[in-house]
Amino acid sequence: MDASGFIAGRMRFGGSIAVVSIAVSFFVMIIAVSVSSGFRQEIRDGISSCTGDIQLMPVDMNWISEDSPVSAVPGYLGAIDSLPGVSSVSPAVYRAGIIKKDGEIHGAVFKGVENAPSVAAGADSVKLGVSIPSRLATLLGLSPGDRMLTYFIGEAVKVRNFNVVSVYEGVMDNSDELVVIADIKDLQRLNGWDENEVSMLEVSLAPHARDAASMSRITAEIGEIVLERQGDDEDTLIPTSVMDRYPQIFDWLSLLDFNVFVILILMTVVAGFNMVSGLLIMLFRNIPTIGTLKSLGMTDRMIAKVFLRVSSKVVLKGMLAGNALALAFCLIQGRTHLIRLNPENYFVSFVPVHVNVPAVIAADIAAFAVILLILLIPCLFISRIDPSKTVRAQ
Repeated sequence: MDASGFIAGRMRFGGSIAVVSIAVSFFVMIIAVSVSSGFRQEIRDGISSCTGDIQLMPVDMNWISEDSPVSAVPGYLGAIDSLPGVSSVSPAVYRAGIIKKDGEIHGAVFKGVENAPSVAAGADSVKLGVSIPSRLATLLGLSPGDRMLTYFIGEAVKVRNFNVVSVYEGVMDNSDELVVIADIKDLQRLNGWDENEVSMLEVSLAPHARDAASMSRITAEIGEIVLERQGDDEDTLIPTSVMDRYPQIFDWLSLLDFNVFVILILMTVVAGFNMVSGLLIMLFRNIPTIGTLKSLGMTDRMIAKVFLRVSSKVVLKGMLAGNALALAFCLIQGRTHLIRLNPENYFVSFVPVHVNVPAVIAADIAAFAVILLILLIPCLFISRIDPSKTVRAQ
């Protein structure tokens, strides 16, 4: 039997303060990692559902008139759809409009898509059904069931009286880009286009391909496909990723990730030095025991191993408690959205949480290893204990 393990099994660290400190530190770390991952997933999914991850738009894209349609089925569509990481390629029609309600007016961008949420929400019998962002609903006092008079400016002014089917909360609500979701056929009729004429193509990526490196790579590959396979009679489309269109949002996410990294370092250091103080107290209380073990022939390294084993059990106990509390919090917040946020500052109306299991495990392992390394510092005290003095004093 390993002597250090036998002795460590009969020693007690003493006190629950260290366990509580470790638990709080790991709780904060896991919450920070989960919230950061939640923001990234919520915002990226929100932007992707609104605009796609990569937009293929014409050079002369015109949001106001109906003069620049492109083909919904270019010859290279299959090559793009088969790229690794590409989930789907969907046609979309965009048209800017001016909405009027009780003397109030506000601009918005109408987006026509296939299987529009406004129609899926239960409005097969409702003509010109639309889904509007919550901010627009607040600005103009609109709610489901209301009529929404809209003017479209082009070669001639066109008027449509849309029916509000639903209100959605989007990550772009706090910007000037208020997007009204409509059925693609309604906007094609508005522009006088046939079913194969659209404003652009939107490429949606698989969740694992939405990181910066993958998105940049796929955008470049799509650009190469367009240049190489574009027909003489086809419009030139330029691929643009959401990271290029909304750099301020992704810069904010990068800053959030940096803040999380700082939190992880601080919490690890706090937990480590709390354990150092506890271990020093334990060493001072066991000076006679250390002297006795040295007199029996145990080396400083073996004795340090005894105290590190005891300390590691305390760290592990606190880590498990902190993880359990953090996961419980994430479960409650994820289901109830109990903690709310101002979407004008944070893009979403609640604190999003997403338990990224690999990231959580990596944070646990890294923090556990760093804390044990910090605990090597007080173990240097063992080498300064003279067994001849401590045993005589005992």
